Amino acid sequence: MNYKLIANYIGNILRIEGLFMIPALLVSLYHNEFKCVLAFGISIAALLVIGQLMHMIKPQKRNVFVREGFAIVSLSWLAISLFGALPFFISREIPNFIDCFFETVSGFTTTGSSILSNVEALSKGLLYWRSFSHWLGGMGVLVFLLAVVPNGKDNDAQSLYILRAESPGPTFGKLVSKMRQTAQILYIIYIALTIIEIILLFAGGMPLFDSVLNSFATAGTGGFGIKNASIGAYDSYYLQGVIGVFMLLFGVSFNMYYLLLIKRWREVLKSNELKCYLGISLAAMIIVVLSIMPLYGSIADAVRLSAFQVSSIVTTTGYATADFDAWPSLAKTVLLILMFFGGCMGSTAGGLKMSRVTVLAQIARNDLRHALRPREVSTVILNGRRVDAQGERQILSYFALYIAVIGAVFLLISFEPFGIETNFSATVSCVNNIGPGFGQVGPSLSYADYSAFSKLVLSFAMLLGRLEIYPLLLLLSPQLWTKR
Repeated sequence: MNYKLIANYIGNILRIEGLFMIPALLVSLYHNEFKCVLAFGISIAALLVIGQLMHMIKPQKRNVFVREGFAIVSLSWLAISLFGALPFFISREIPNFIDCFFETVSGFTTTGSSILSNVEALSKGLLYWRSFSHWLGGMGVLVFLLAVVPNGKDNDAQSLYILRAESPGPTFGKLVSKMRQTAQILYIIYIALTIIEIILLFAGGMPLFDSVLNSFATAGTGGFGIKNASIGAYDSYYLQGVIGVFMLLFGVSFNMYYLLLIKRWREVLKSNELKCYLGISLAAMIIVVLSIMPLYGSIADAVRLSAFQVSSIVTTTGYATADFDAWPSLAKTVLLILMFFGGCMGSTAGGLKMSRVTVLAQIARNDLRHALRPREVSTVILNGRRVDAQGERQILSYFALYIAVIGAVFLLISFEPFGIETNFSATVSCVNNIGPGFGQVGPSLSYADYSAFSKLVLSFAMLLGRLEIYPLLLLLSPQLWTKR
């Protein structure tokens, strides 16, 4: 294990995090929030000093192999969460550090779970930092590092190991020949979509500050609201419609947008993952509309609320325009199922991912066929390409780990006196990076009443979900740290 290389990378990450806190400091300064100015100033100084000291550790070899890639990603995400919690703690706006850590992990992992019962009481600077953590965590802080920071020799293999360890989805493929160029293209698309949403929201009458923060949370599919009523506070069908559409857009693989830009339409049309994503979303919307229509007495209101909430849950954003915990059981059941599915691979959405859902469905179908026709040769297709036996095995292995993680987290927090519905939905919500659940963690409530132990468990669950289990579990494996 190349410890010096790992320290060097984490040092770069901490310096970048320190620089990204500067806009939040300026927001605090503009609004005369001097406690927050001091909190951000101390945090930035700590990040830049510690980051620079770690960056000064020069490794003899800069080759990143698989184990270094997993260690860099896991430790970097833990580091940015711990240091990112400092402004909340130093300002004393969230006096308990475990609560600060939970809120920050929720931000960077784009989960949106919160311990705040009155988010509007938070200062502007901290609101900005809280929402910006969604935007930075959505595409991945290490993807950003590879996109903008020169790394000496352009070692494409080492970049690939890091991107595979951090980026959501079963596989991470190159868009162009160089991984750094791939990272740059992804961020250009990401930034462009974010700017377009900011402009559309601002044009619809939303204040600029709100437009920026809500766009950050939508782009990262995180869902940190800056109003106690979430997006329901904006009584405008236009604004809710823009956010609903962009949630769906950010749940689509960014590879699809690149293919559209270079006019490779046929490859987009061949994507059975995209068809599955849109088909499941549409079917869920129809079922929820039929279920909630008696509550609202209007087809238009039922369609609007259903479309927004399905978009929010299937993309794991977690925004709300209504208290869906008060909806009929059928609608709540549909939303609970959607929590598992998630968006497309290569998007900012969490969950199991539609690619895995598509492959698992085909594997189940093929096994049923083999029961009747043992000699029939069946194939599994994902986005126009055949999935080989190793690919199928990896997805089945991940699915088994995914279920095991949900079971373990649910068991660890089951002593909490909130009932099965609350604890199970909190587990599913955190592992899938969604945010709100049902019961005591519904869209109008928070995670504040959970114990410190459960908050740490759920924070770990959010990191497991965002990093797709393997990097964080391997961090605990002695084999990762032993010599080859």
